[in-house]
Amino acid sequence: MRRHIAEAIARDPEKFAHHDRIFKNNPVVMQGMGLAPLVVLATSGKNAVMLAVAVALLLTPSRMLACLLSRLCPLRDERPEPEELEKKLLPRAFVYSGSAAVVYLAAYPILNMLFGTDLLTMGVYLPMLVVEPLLTYRFGRVQESMHKAVSKGLRVTLGYALLLLILGCVREWLAFGTVFGVELSRSILPMASMPAGGFIVLGVVCAVWRALARKQREYLKNEARGYLAVHPQSQESGKEEKE
Repeated sequence: MRRHIAEAIARDPEKFAHHDRIFKNNPVVMQGMGLAPLVVLATSGKNAVMLAVAVALLLTPSRMLACLLSRLCPLRDERPEPEELEKKLLPRAFVYSGSAAVVYLAAYPILNMLFGTDLLTMGVYLPMLVVEPLLTYRFGRVQESMHKAVSKGLRVTLGYALLLLILGCVREWLAFGTVFGVELSRSILPMASMPAGGFIVLGVVCAVWRALARKQREYLKNEARGYLAVHPQSQESGKEEKE
């Protein structure tokens, strides 16, 4: 473990974990974003892959476009005055949802080329991604930089895609006994292919995920404190030797 990472963990472990959008602060598991596509559409590994590709083509590009356009009506403070919110929230909401819609129009031909008529299984939930909080929640937050938009967009995409694939494969196995069409066993829970079953499976997956994330946070915190206890003055001694 590097010293600057150990110091960041020891100083504020929650803030350090907050930046990990893949595992420790996954937007679905920790904040409940993007539930509808997961519960309704992620019924198989194939559906999960289609949805993951759609999110990958939409999330980061739309966030980048919205970051540029929202500079016309930026929010500068974390807790802006009510008057400023009243003036800027509606225009920013249109900017973020409009940016997602524009990117969707460009992404759909690519999705159609990749998956063809299989996209019809996505139904209305595919175009509804343009108003999914996963893509638009930033409209009420402080203005972000382009670097942050790209970085967070990629991390959120990876975290969401990972959960999609896990949930899709688990539901397919439980409902049909297959994974990506390869037969593994008999059907265990046929209702896993239904939205009600999706909620149950997602709840179990999230519970296990949160428990593992909590254990990893505790492990990293103890490791960081142990590292700093063993090497308390390595940085200062290095400076003295240079002098």
